[in-house]
Amino acid sequence: MTCAMAPLLILIASILLATGAPSQAQAPSAPPAAEAGAPSVLIPGYWDPRRRTDRVDLTRVPQIRFLTDDELPPFGFPGPDGRPAGFNVDLARAICEELKIPCTIQARRLDLLTEGLDRNAGDAVIASLAITPDLRRRFEVSDRYLDTPARFVMRKDTRLTEATPEALAGRSIAVVQGSAHEAYAATFYPTSSLRRFPDIAAARKALLERDVDVLFADGVASGFWIIGEASADCCRFLGGAFTENRYFGEGLAIVMRRGNEPLRRAINHALQRLWEKGIYAELVLKAFPGGVY
Repeated sequence: MTCAMAPLLILIASILLATGAPSQAQAPSAPPAAEAGAPSVLIPGYWDPRRRTDRVDLTRVPQIRFLTDDELPPFGFPGPDGRPAGFNVDLARAICEELKIPCTIQARRLDLLTEGLDRNAGDAVIASLAITPDLRRRFEVSDRYLDTPARFVMRKDTRLTEATPEALAGRSIAVVQGSAHEAYAATFYPTSSLRRFPDIAAARKALLERDVDVLFADGVASGFWIIGEASADCCRFLGGAFTENRYFGEGLAIVMRRGNEPLRRAINHALQRLWEKGIYAELVLKAFPGGVY
């Protein structure tokens, strides 16, 4: 499968350059509960509707202690009452409701979350962690519940309809220097002119001032910039989403201590059920009103 947060995003895995044509994400399958009156934005779906998971017996588990971060809205941030809020927090609460298990949610610094698992200060981490091979070796990892795709952004009056290498041949592409987006564009858009900028603010400014034709950057952050005041209603997405995990990481998943297979299975069961019921779609629309894809 192919949306001010960019400096904080750490979901980009190690950049492994590859050859071949770029691929945009295929449209994710819509949850069964969302087929009627479907929302205007695309809802990702990472679960097979034909798969049926048995609910795991958690009678000996009194609660799930979630650890999260609150430094990356809309995924996590302090709410008006100071308590953790955001997409990850809402999803954790929905999981507990689906499993009928009480839960606690505690915010910690991002770099201390896995340490909290090691010290048994929590049972599961739901946060903006980069899912890497090393993390998979050390911990149990749930099903993916969200990608953070790359997207092209263009001004609304730009006459482009596709984001293919052929359509962007000879066009200038703004990227942040040293980013996965730069590496991807350099590999798959060799006939375009890459314009490298020190940060995302400078790249967006170039797009606003018509110094470049398009911007290639994180889709989540770009979506919020597009609908925010800073963009001055200048721009929109071009084409679909890019989720090549060799460049943009594996997305978001819930992390648990190694050996806690019953909890992992229960969380995967809850995630699929939330998707089937349409609750997952509601949480995505609440956190990302402009969509991710």
